[in-house]
Amino acid sequence: MCIKNILRGYKGKLLLLVVIGCLYYFIPAVKINVNQAFFILSNVDVELARGYILGFGIWAPIVSFVLMVFQSVAAPLPAFIITFANAGLFGWVKGAILSWSSAMAGAALCFYIARYFGRATVEKFTSHKALNSIDNFFKHYGKYAVLIARLLPFISFDIVSYAAGLTSMGFWPFFIATGIGQLPATIVYSYIGGMLTGGVRTMVFGLLILFALSTLIILLKNMWKDKKKRGGDDYVEEL
Repeated sequence: MCIKNILRGYKGKLLLLVVIGCLYYFIPAVKINVNQAFFILSNVDVELARGYILGFGIWAPIVSFVLMVFQSVAAPLPAFIITFANAGLFGWVKGAILSWSSAMAGAALCFYIARYFGRATVEKFTSHKALNSIDNFFKHYGKYAVLIARLLPFISFDIVSYAAGLTSMGFWPFFIATGIGQLPATIVYSYIGGMLTGGVRTMVFGLLILFALSTLIILLKNMWKDKKKRGGDDYVEEL
C-alpha cells in the first residue's frame, strides 16, 4: 500500500512537470510571454516593466499579478522592479496592495512546490549553495526565521519560501509570518515607486541598499559572536 502511494505520488509529480513542459514548448504564446517576462525582470529596468504591464490595458493588474508570481518561482529575479512599476501605474496604495497580494501568492506557490516536489527540484530553481545558506539561517533563528528573513531586504524572498516548504513548518505560520514581514518593504518600495522620480528615487533606493548592507553586517557580526560563544561552551563541556 505504501509503495503504491509513493508511485502514485511520483506519477502525479511527473505528470505535472510534463504538462508544464508541454505548455511552454508547444504553445508559442506561452513560450513568448515567459521569455519576455524573464527578459524584462532580468534587465532590472522599471520603465521597461511598466511599459510591458501597461501594454495589456485593462488586463494590466492581472498581468502584474502573474508576473510577480512568475518572479517568485524563477528565483532570484528581482521583485522590486514589479513593485515600483505597480506603484507608478496604479498609485502607491493600490500598487502596494497588488504587489503584496501577488507576492503572497508567489510565496505560497514556492512553499508548496518545495513541499510537493522536494529539495532536488527546488535546487533547480535556486541553487544548492543558496539553499544551504538559508538552511543555516533557519537553524539559527528557528520558528522566527521566516519573519526575520522577510524583514531583511537582502535575503531572497523566493529562496526563503522554498526553504520553508522543505521544513516541518506548517503553511499558515509561514504565510502569516510572510505577510507581516513583507508588508513594510512593500509599502516603502511602493511609496518610492509612486511618489518619487528620477534621481531622488535612485538616491532613496541607494540609501535602502546601504541600510540593508549595514543590517547584514550587524547580523553577521551577531551570528559570529553566537558561534564563538557556542564553540566556547562546547570546549568547556569537553573539559
